[in-house]
Parts: sequence; C-alpha cells; structure tokens
Amino acid sequence: MIPSHVRIFVCTEPVDMRRSFDGLALAARERLGKDPREGGLFVFANKRSNRLKVLWFDRNGYCLLYKRLHRALFRLPSDGGGASVQIDGAALGTLLAGVDCPPRGTTTTRERRFGTLQ
Repeated sequence: MIPSHVRIFVCTEPVDMRRSFDGLALAARERLGKDPREGGLFVFANKRSNRLKVLWFDRNGYCLLYKRLHRALFRLPSDGGGASVQIDGAALGTLLAGVDCPPRGTTTTRERRFGTLQ
C-alpha cells in the first residue's frame, strides 16, 4: 500500500525502456518538469505499452521497479494531451495489473479493423 501523501506521476509519452536510473531521472526532469530527488514515484511505459518502469528516490539512491506483461497491456491514463498525469496509489495498482489482450490469431484482420462481422 502506498501512503496517500506520495505523489505519483505517469509520463503519457512512450519512453525507451533501455533507459535505467539516470536516464529515467533525466526524462522526469525534461519531460515532466519534476525532480525525482524531491520525492514521488515516476511511471514510464514503452511504445507498445507492455513494459513499465517506476522510478523513485529513496533516502540515498534511486530505486526502480520494472514490469513486463505477457498477453496484457498497461492502460495509461490521459489528461488532455499533457506530458504527465498525477494519480493515486489505487490507480497505480490498477495500472500495474494491466488489461488482458485477446490471444493472437483469434480474430481476423477484418474483425480487428472494422469490428465484429455480422
């Protein structure tokens, strides 16, 4: 459980998941305009929305949580085109759970593009 006073920022733009501690801290400063050393959790996802990293600064160093989903995607919140969205701990839990995707090959290309055939 994350305490209610902890600020959680979700970057709404995809980030290269090869970035590690310093690269994500730089992304937090440049894209979100926040300094990770001042507190809070910073959430970043890749372009395909199947990998997610959470960065935070603990008393004397950075911590990183990395999650990769199989047969599911992260559904990032959006807020009118801004670079970041602030969420609470419950929303982070929902985000980390992901959303199931149908298995590959169960629908035809036409069904994916135009909806269910009738």
